[in-house]
Amino acid sequence: MRIAMVHDYFTQMGGAEKVAEELYNMLPEADLFATVALRGKMPLSLQDVPITTSWMQKLPKMSQYYRLYFPLYPFAVTSLDLSEYDLVVSSSSGYVKGVRANPNAIHVCYCHTPMRWVWSFDSYSARESFGKGALALLPALIRGLRTWDEGAARQPDHFVANSKTVAARIQRAYGRTAEVIPPPIEVQRFHVSDQQNDYYVVLSRLQFYKRIDLAVDACTKLGRKLVVIGSGPAMEALKAIAGPTISFVGRVSDEEVEHYVSRSRALIFPGEEDFGMAPLEVAAAGRPTIAYRAGGAIETIIDGETGSFFDHQSTEDLMDAILRFERQHWYPLVIRKHAEGFRTEVFKERFTAFLRRIGAPIDQHNTHSHSLAVMQKKYGT
Repeated sequence: MRIAMVHDYFTQMGGAEKVAEELYNMLPEADLFATVALRGKMPLSLQDVPITTSWMQKLPKMSQYYRLYFPLYPFAVTSLDLSEYDLVVSSSSGYVKGVRANPNAIHVCYCHTPMRWVWSFDSYSARESFGKGALALLPALIRGLRTWDEGAARQPDHFVANSKTVAARIQRAYGRTAEVIPPPIEVQRFHVSDQQNDYYVVLSRLQFYKRIDLAVDACTKLGRKLVVIGSGPAMEALKAIAGPTISFVGRVSDEEVEHYVSRSRALIFPGEEDFGMAPLEVAAAGRPTIAYRAGGAIETIIDGETGSFFDHQSTEDLMDAILRFERQHWYPLVIRKHAEGFRTEVFKERFTAFLRRIGAPIDQHNTHSHSLAVMQKKYGT
């Protein structure tokens, strides 16, 4: 049997790319596809893997302009030839659910979310730095892309969602049901530390819609230390409102992330995310999360046990949540145990069981052996 694993694009590192990495690693003999792949922006275990890309790979300054090229991705997706494959697994928050597989193949789409910029354009654009010209042109483009996306959503035979929140969005946008399988968390990367420093952390791509500005503003006004881990287009705007207690460390190594996280007071998670892997990664280090009560965070944080919530995306509400958080005692080993329920092995077992249930002719023994070999190579175990 021939298997194709297809991801939207490898142009930045985030939760979707981590899921794509594990999907590829668990599928023996899979061929990897994407519309675009920038090697420096791929997960480390995939950087030496042969990958088939579309004609978009050769467009100028792709690393800078990959977002501006968004009207071209549907055409790039249809140019990928998957006609020789028996099983297609797509990892999509955008386009590749629309790939055309052989009619006799099984196509499973792991959907991180329906296109945010298409189905929630007003709220998405309100936080992005679009010029007046772009705002005048974008609505027409978005309408056309929504029509394309509705058609693309008919290509997969099965949808898998990362959360109940996303499964509900898939139902509303596409009229399709989805199996819920939470994404894999690399629990073994993190350890509970005996040391605790007096800073909070943000662990995120710095996109405007993620509302990192709330964390920066709240910690500035309270005089609390905040370490912002990550990079992105909102960086300069965040620095402009940051006080002296805010540190920006950019994108750092996994080892540095573990160091910062395990010694922090808590993660601040102020955006509405489809799932949100960061709270569980931080929980693997025994640290709680202060989160906006919306999206996937509701499904992964136990209020009062592994974290706490605030109900309105305002600086004042977040400040109040931080002060309430500091009056409570937290138990690192309890928090760590919660994270272990989302570890990579659980994801692989659930996804493999789902494939077998829908009749995908996979070899469970080979899948397990392939995954074990990847884990040994990745972690030296």
